[in-house]
Amino acid sequence: MLRRLLGMAPRGPLAVRLRRFAIVGVTAAVVQQGLLFAFLRLVQFNYLVAAAISIAITIVFQYILNNAWTFSADRKTDRRAYAYGLLKTSLVRGSAIPLQLGLLYGFRQLLELEAARAALMDQYAFVTSLSGVPVADQIVLLANLFAIPISGLYRYILDARWTWG
Repeated sequence: MLRRLLGMAPRGPLAVRLRRFAIVGVTAAVVQQGLLFAFLRLVQFNYLVAAAISIAITIVFQYILNNAWTFSADRKTDRRAYAYGLLKTSLVRGSAIPLQLGLLYGFRQLLELEAARAALMDQYAFVTSLSGVPVADQIVLLANLFAIPISGLYRYILDARWTWG
């Protein structure tokens, strides 16, 4: 499905870069969700603290992948340029942390409403019985999935124009 959607994007260097950015973003979202799950379940952090740490780790992960692949034409190769690029992307992506945490909080609040929670339980209750993951943690993970693409668009625009621009 992702391949079909990315294939429908227009052609040209910008389209290639946008597709690569999306692939790196989806990969990072999977890593971020895994880290968030681990911090919620294994370390039992507050969901906002767990999300902030997960986001911070994926900032470095995404910079490495984007520098090597997405923005390969503008790749930072020497140590100083690489470190400066990492600093710039950390500022860009770091500025998106409050945005993503605010969205996560808001989406979690919406999903916690009685009607939404009842609908989720009716529709997806089998997930709890199969995985043993509490509904509260599932709601946080689902809310984070809603927040990631919104903050991702913000990050792409700033990264493309400033970090590698």
